[in-house]
Amino acid sequence: MTVFQRPSRRRFLQATASIGAAGFAFPLSQASFGDTSPNERPVFATIGLRNQGWTITSKSFQFADFAAFADVDAKVLGQNIERATKTQGKAPEGYSDYRKILDRKDIDAVMIATPDHWHTKIAVEAMLAGKDVYCEKPLTLTIGEGKLIEKIVKQTGRVFQVGTMQRSEYKGRFLQAVAMVREGRIGDIQKVTCGIGGSDSSDVIPAVDVPEGLDWDFWLGPAPKAPYRALPEIRKGYGGGVPRYTNCHYAWRNWFEYSGGQMNDWGAHHVDIATWALGADKTGPNKITPVSYSLPVEYKDGYPTVDDRYNVPTKFEILCNMPGDIPLVITSEGDNGIMFEGTKGRFFVNRGKIVGKPVEDLASNPLPEGAIEEVYGGPVAKNHTDNFIQAMRDRTQPISDVWSHNRMLETCHLANISIRLGRELNWDPDKREIIGDEEASSFISRESREGYEIEGV
Repeated sequence: MTVFQRPSRRRFLQATASIGAAGFAFPLSQASFGDTSPNERPVFATIGLRNQGWTITSKSFQFADFAAFADVDAKVLGQNIERATKTQGKAPEGYSDYRKILDRKDIDAVMIATPDHWHTKIAVEAMLAGKDVYCEKPLTLTIGEGKLIEKIVKQTGRVFQVGTMQRSEYKGRFLQAVAMVREGRIGDIQKVTCGIGGSDSSDVIPAVDVPEGLDWDFWLGPAPKAPYRALPEIRKGYGGGVPRYTNCHYAWRNWFEYSGGQMNDWGAHHVDIATWALGADKTGPNKITPVSYSLPVEYKDGYPTVDDRYNVPTKFEILCNMPGDIPLVITSEGDNGIMFEGTKGRFFVNRGKIVGKPVEDLASNPLPEGAIEEVYGGPVAKNHTDNFIQAMRDRTQPISDVWSHNRMLETCHLANISIRLGRELNWDPDKREIIGDEEASSFISRESREGYEIEGV
């Protein structure tokens, strides 16, 4: 049993009350668990271990002890148990069924890095089991899932961090960008462009035998029943070692059944920063217009007419009408990153650079002292997990809270719906409803496959 020291009931109730009243609260940075006694380190578990699952786990060993892993692929599970054992000197327990982790009383928090279609079910059940949650982005597959997660966070008072790491990492470039916009360094905002890249198309991907050790039915989980598909070519580079063309490992991002393509994948990063800088993280757009787009298969009534090829948009330009009638453009073209344009200049930021004359002008006219900390809500954490653990200790919500994330992600979800139906959508950001389009509104939620409904709601 962990001896992780939880806050007093009084502090917990104060924090929970503030969440209910204001939606969320940012923590002020103090000494992290990783900087204190080993007996105060929280106990974590990771659910979904391939690629990003191991990335967020490996960044967290300095702050937490990992007692358990879960993955539906026995090979992935075994490999990562071995890696973790070498790193922390003791082996986490391995499970094929994540629910056995949620049953354990010694685990304080779970990190979720499954494919997107599993996020909501696991996250909700984890909170109801008394766990704090760190969940990878994009948080949800639908707008309705986001609303459910918000409800359960408020109901349980759990701490919930979304894995939009650009808010905490990458040498503070994105924090600097937000601070520059807020300090008026480019004047009044005229346009923001998010370059997020396009997705691949594919030839027909045949149904083949499921790889040994993979529980395919459990991998599908809440998604519709489907055969395992793959072509022989093996993917190289990041996410490599598996079929390049498949409806499973890594390439699941190219199927609406499990993801939202680049719109939700990279969009969840760059649209997040753009929305934050615009001060629109408590509201959203009022109109979404698909200026241009390309789908790799034919669609009817918003659904692909074939099920054996990638189906998310390969190219697109989406115009989002943000508060103040500021245009936010989401495009598959150009450099990956964000261009901010205003009446006094423009600058570009991505994970490797922040450039433009307003940036150069900082040499002679730096941002005011404390401007970055004001954006972040206190001293910037060592990394995204550090911020999460600080929030666990203080019982406040971290820098990537579910409310601001869902508001941003609604823009991405709406963009995908507009592409699938091929028309403009009007959105009420107060009611969080599509206006006057019953067919489009049907995409707000999706039923789970029988046997994989969310337990406890």
